[in-house]
Amino acid sequence: METLQEIIEFDRFDNLEWCARQIVEGFITGLHKSPYHGFSVEFAEHRLYNQGESTRHIDWKLFARTDKLFTKQFEEETNMRCNILIDTSSSMLFPTGKGKQMNKLTFSIYSAAALIHLLRRQRDAVGITLFSDQIELQTESRLSESHAKMLYAELEKCLWAKHSSARHTTDLADTLHLTAEKMHKRSLIIVFSDLFAPDMQGLYSAIEHLKHNRHEVVIFHITDHEHEMRLDYPNRPVCFVDMETGERIKLNPNQIRDTYQSTVNSFLSDLQTKCGQYGIELVSADVNQNFADILTPFLIKRAKAG
Repeated sequence: METLQEIIEFDRFDNLEWCARQIVEGFITGLHKSPYHGFSVEFAEHRLYNQGESTRHIDWKLFARTDKLFTKQFEEETNMRCNILIDTSSSMLFPTGKGKQMNKLTFSIYSAAALIHLLRRQRDAVGITLFSDQIELQTESRLSESHAKMLYAELEKCLWAKHSSARHTTDLADTLHLTAEKMHKRSLIIVFSDLFAPDMQGLYSAIEHLKHNRHEVVIFHITDHEHEMRLDYPNRPVCFVDMETGERIKLNPNQIRDTYQSTVNSFLSDLQTKCGQYGIELVSADVNQNFADILTPFLIKRAKAG
């Protein structure tokens, strides 16, 4: 199984839609069938009936009132709605480097692009939300080909623009609250973030808000395990820089590793407990792992939803 890094090392690295198709087709062809039977088709508007068309969708009640033939038009057929939220704050640019080095934002964008392709294969309407300290982009969830191309274009734009932008902090809690309030219909919400939130209680409250509205929620906790979990650095003084604030501190990782890992493990344990209480799927995603390890929990979640 190819890693996400190997997929995007192709010469067509800049074609996000093509890469997404390669990732998905290489993994799930013939493996996954939609757990949904039938479509949720919703009335959109009327238009005048054209002679020779099927009479299936003629609104006969309206004909009785107006003596004119109108056909009901419907929104695109779709199994379900999904919104993919991607944290674009400055901390998501770690690890830093030149060229095509994988960082958390790159990993999240390519993962999201592949999920968009997968969702559309299953006739699921999909939209995206890009956020840092504010919502930068929030689209409707739609199924059309033109909408999908727009999503890929926006993700590509974000992929390259963020590497030269100013510092941005994170307001994940507020974004989740706004998403919960905006999405009135039961949806699948997928979040890509490193979960570096200044107020974890506020984050837990926002997660609970999503579940209160009966949305299905999958959170991909994006990290570089080597550096952010294990603190695997040389045994010498290292200058650490807060990518969101610019604050710097110089210290020897060996002297703080035990305390650091204890703090990280406590944070993860609390996060897992809260997500378990709310019935949320929490996926630990290392930017260096195989994409199959990311996609599998999503497929499991879809199966449960059915």
